[in-house]
Amino acid sequence: MIVEQRTYTLLPGKLAEYLRAYAAEGMSIQVAHLGRMIGYYSTETGPLNTLVHLWAYDNAADREARRARMLADPGWKAYIAKVQPLTIAQESCILIPAPFFAEKLAAMIAAPAATASGDQTGARPGDP
Repeated sequence: MIVEQRTYTLLPGKLAEYLRAYAAEGMSIQVAHLGRMIGYYSTETGPLNTLVHLWAYDNAADREARRARMLADPGWKAYIAKVQPLTIAQESCILIPAPFFAEKLAAMIAAPAATASGDQTGARPGDP
């Protein structure tokens, strides 16, 4: 398994606009094609106006095939045309899970996601 870390630097003041567009249009298309979103974050300290998202793939060939399908999707192309003007830079880094974490990562990915009616708070059993 591999994890891709994608880091986007946005124009100052455009983070909220980008996230609104992603939530409204981009996320459903991206998740439909790429499947396994590990996380989607914005920075609070360090380089500001930065988004970091993580995607899991079986291997490099899986990543290439999934991304090719997404890039060919007309809906994705329309979404990108809207957010690209908000973006200054993009980086991609392929991460290999450490041997002691690979099994935990696989279990995290296999766990069912919370549903709209389920717990969305991130609280764990036993948390107050």
